[in-house]
Amino acid sequence: MWARRSKTRLNPGQGSVEPVTATSNVLEYCDPGQWRSHRFGLPPARWGALAGKAVWVTGAGSGFGAAIASILAAAGARPILSGRRRARLEETCERMRRLGADPSAARLMPCDVTSEAELQGVARRIEADLGALDGLVVCAALPQPRTSPWPLADLPRERWQALLDTNVTGAWLTARAALPLMLHRHAVRLVLLTSEAGWASTPGFGLYNLTKSALNTLGASLAAETAAHFSSADIQINVLNPGEAKSEMNQGSTVSPYTAVAMTLALLSHPAGGPNGCFFARDGRHLEFGYVKSWDKTLL
Repeated sequence: MWARRSKTRLNPGQGSVEPVTATSNVLEYCDPGQWRSHRFGLPPARWGALAGKAVWVTGAGSGFGAAIASILAAAGARPILSGRRRARLEETCERMRRLGADPSAARLMPCDVTSEAELQGVARRIEADLGALDGLVVCAALPQPRTSPWPLADLPRERWQALLDTNVTGAWLTARAALPLMLHRHAVRLVLLTSEAGWASTPGFGLYNLTKSALNTLGASLAAETAAHFSSADIQINVLNPGEAKSEMNQGSTVSPYTAVAMTLALLSHPAGGPNGCFFARDGRHLEFGYVKSWDKTLL
């Protein structure tokens, strides 16, 4: 079952209950080339807060990762682009140019998220070049293999392991490499991109569903553990469902991957005291699932 929306919250000043189901003003569907005029719905101060921020984006060579990295550059951030293929990361820099953003502050740091050694190597380079890290967006993922309509019964173990290694273990290893660099600032902004599959049981997609469900639990658990471990730091680790969009994994979609930009930037730019261990949808909805209650304030 899909995560539920928040129903109401108490308004202490008036002693009444008012609905809080979403963050309004997020712009899912807008021309990314017109970012100067709409800023994807972010107020000027929040857009400006991204300037100079070092944000590591995995899966930055295509889809949501490329879109998010490009608009971070437009906001004046210093995006660190990671992916397995350097040529695709270079294409993302060209995308920045086409949007009228300056790619000169972007760092291209190719790596495979299933390799702890490569991720730690990127972390060392970030520390050497930039000193610390302000945010992490985990977009790297593999799709469901389509070799059989019954993957849980038929899929070879090596294909099972490959999907788990990228979609779950890779996210964990990336977060583990990045967290010390963000804690240099005593603040953590980490956004894990999930999928509605994490709450689904669609036949033929069992393994992909499983990996996204595990990613959801990883996000909530990592948020709770990090906040308990570093109680004096401003920890904001959250999970975002970006929905479906056209990407290397999903060539059949006509939806722009820029639809996930607004909520990603809203989470990355949030001031101290923001959500931690919460679930959101790209249209601004605040979700609750299992024991995790929805965030009861607007993000913007």
